[in-house]
Amino acid sequence: MNFPAELRYTSEHEWVKIDGDIAIVGITDFAQSELGDIVYVEIETEGETLAEGEIFGSVEAVKTVSDLFLPVAGEILEVNAALADDPELVNTDPYGEGWMIKMKVATLADIEGLMDADTYKTHVGH
Repeated sequence: MNFPAELRYTSEHEWVKIDGDIAIVGITDFAQSELGDIVYVEIETEGETLAEGEIFGSVEAVKTVSDLFLPVAGEILEVNAALADDPELVNTDPYGEGWMIKMKVATLADIEGLMDADTYKTHVGH
C-alpha cells in the first residue's frame, strides 16, 4: 500500500497534490484496492465551482459505484480525459496517470485541514 508523503488526504479517500493554487485530485491506493477493478469514471463538473465535500463525480467498479467528494472548495479546471478510454489507470497508477481532476483552490489554507500521509495511514488501519 502506497501513501506518498507529499500528498494530503481526506477521510473519503481522495488525495490532493498542490502546485501553487492548483490542486490535482484522485483517489488513494487504498480506495482503488477496496473498490476493485474500476470500469468507469464519471466526472461532469468541469468548469463548476463547488464547496468542500460536494460530489464532483463517481467511479464505478465491477460491484459498486462510489461518489467522489471535493477535498476543498474551488473550481474544477480540468478532467483527466484519459480515464474515459482507460479507467483502469486509477487501479494501476492512482497517484500518477490515474489522477481525476485539476482544480483551482478557493482558499489554500483549507489544505492544512486535510490529513498528512501518517495520519491517513492510521485512518485506514495501516
